[in-house]
Amino acid sequence: MIDAILTTPLQTRIHEAITQAGGWLGFDRFMALALYEPGLGYYANDLRKFGLMPGGATDAGSDFVTAPEMSPRFGQALARQMAEAFEATGVTQVWEFGAGSGALAEQMLQALPRITRYTIVDVSGSLRARQQQRLQAFEARVHWATSLPEVMRGVVIGNEVLDAMPVKLLARLKGVWHERGVVVHQTALTYADQPTDLRPPFEVVGTHDYVTEIHLQAEGFIRTLADKLQAGAIFMIDYGFPEHEYYHPQRSMGTVLCHRAHQVDADALADVGSKDITAHVNFTGIALAGQDAGLPVLGYAGQGRFLLNCGVLDGMEDASVADKTMVQKLINEHEMGELFKVIAFGAKHTAAWQPLGFAAGDRTHTL
Repeated sequence: MIDAILTTPLQTRIHEAITQAGGWLGFDRFMALALYEPGLGYYANDLRKFGLMPGGATDAGSDFVTAPEMSPRFGQALARQMAEAFEATGVTQVWEFGAGSGALAEQMLQALPRITRYTIVDVSGSLRARQQQRLQAFEARVHWATSLPEVMRGVVIGNEVLDAMPVKLLARLKGVWHERGVVVHQTALTYADQPTDLRPPFEVVGTHDYVTEIHLQAEGFIRTLADKLQAGAIFMIDYGFPEHEYYHPQRSMGTVLCHRAHQVDADALADVGSKDITAHVNFTGIALAGQDAGLPVLGYAGQGRFLLNCGVLDGMEDASVADKTMVQKLINEHEMGELFKVIAFGAKHTAAWQPLGFAAGDRTHTL
């Protein structure tokens, strides 16, 4: 009996969802369950997620590290951008989505006393508890939200948020496009494909078999922000490519990856709930979603150039070797500096302005 091999409540929940869907579940729905099912999904359970390489008492058991955990200079540089954004838009509030360990919030609250209210939107109860403990010194200014108000004012930040939003998987097989979903076959989760009218937004040259993603939820998220953001700006930081690179003919295996214990694999159907599932971001799609919703694109650049523009190297003369090493990882092109990008939008019906982070090296024209 199939249920006999479903060893975790999350696996049982996914099996139920597949049955309720008629035996085939789109990958986006599977990814949403695997990551966000209340109390069970990867981001909704109590597993340790954020930290430096395992081995030390403070970070053993972590799965991956994000920029704020690597160096406080990341948040300090971003705070300089926030200060300029406050001046340009007349707001003094910050909204952070997916705040992880709370490291970025702590760094910016320390560096920017002008922040009058810092609201964190995070679906993970365990992460929220960790954030609350870390940010106790700022409890008068920090708030948590599980849903968005009708109207928002402030600077919105999302560091490694878009990559964790569920994606639809498309597979071109023998010249025919299919949507890839998840089924139960011989007591195991496996992929199954159905013909579809869905297509990548950029033509993939050739007739060879090709797997890729489309990002309907991430683009919908940007449109939601556009509807609600009355004043302020949006800064999203993540790994990805512009559309012509994302759908390059040679990128035929897609970009879905899993992270656990600082190791990477591509098997999203194995060990569900115990590892992260991500996909690279199509920044052209994100930019178009914002523009179509009335948001002006203020800039787009590699993370390294953005941080350099924001003064991440200021005062590094007396920094420790370890700190210098981490900052180099953030800005070097062969590390995070080029793979990660920053895209910014202004609120609707507001005058465009050039943020500090894009003063040099703006690549909006490449989107």
